[in-house]
Amino acid sequence: MSAPSPTPAFAGPFDRRLLARRRARAAVTVGRAAPLLDAAASLLLDRLDDTTRRFTRALDLGGRGAVAPLLRARGIEFVVSADLAPAMAGVAGGLPVAADEEWLPFAVGSFDLVVASLSLHTVNDLPGALIQIRRALRPDGLFLASLPGLGTLQPLREALAAVEADLRGGAAPRVSPFPTLQDGAALLQRAGFALPVADLDRLDAAWRSPLGLLRDIQAVGEQAALHARDRRIPPRGLFPGALARLAGDGPIVAPLPLLILTGWAPAPDQPKPARRGSATVRLADALGVEERRSGDTPPR
Repeated sequence: MSAPSPTPAFAGPFDRRLLARRRARAAVTVGRAAPLLDAAASLLLDRLDDTTRRFTRALDLGGRGAVAPLLRARGIEFVVSADLAPAMAGVAGGLPVAADEEWLPFAVGSFDLVVASLSLHTVNDLPGALIQIRRALRPDGLFLASLPGLGTLQPLREALAAVEADLRGGAAPRVSPFPTLQDGAALLQRAGFALPVADLDRLDAAWRSPLGLLRDIQAVGEQAALHARDRRIPPRGLFPGALARLAGDGPIVAPLPLLILTGWAPAPDQPKPARRGSATVRLADALGVEERRSGDTPPR
């Protein structure tokens, strides 16, 4: 009898093998959703305008054809495009590398810029992936990432849950979970990035019909790939019923909240935060207000 296969130490919520298969199929359809992917990539790369640093070696992590051309347009000639699916890496626009974000195959200090546009939200060990990204950066290299934030696809999530509850008396998870702003800030600090910043932005996306929304989700390989998914065939009326709930008189508006992460690989000459208690100016004086103790009644 052969020995059983070892169980992964960290399985996580996402089925990465299923995700890789879906990304491979999406390599031939991803162009259908190019406007949305391009808009998200442009919004993220606008952050490069906030620095005078010039970059020469960039890693496009899961950009699906939207990031690499924009990096080259900014004068960065050496761009590696890595993706979980080899087929998707091949159409991403940079030097193609098949790579799992949880097991990056790059040497320490390989890049001075890493960009992950809408690609890290289905990573099981996100802290570990961020640590690997930091190690792949040269000292004072920049990391930029956008992740769909909490509230993404909320109308679709609610419509599917309501219809499935009517049909089966309960609802299976059919939309992936998404991170919060607090999650992003903590992750950057845990991974050891210097000058970490996490903030929220938003894309206002709209589709002519609910069916167009579902088709774009499939076109980019973003169907939920959860281990806890319902493996039964969906009820016949599930998707027609959900689409009917979403349908209205005009386009389907589904705002896309974006969690933007920015961090730098540590370097000796970077600015450092001041030592606690070393301030020489009172905050109240700087703001031009009267300082009061906690619990004091404010003046009327």
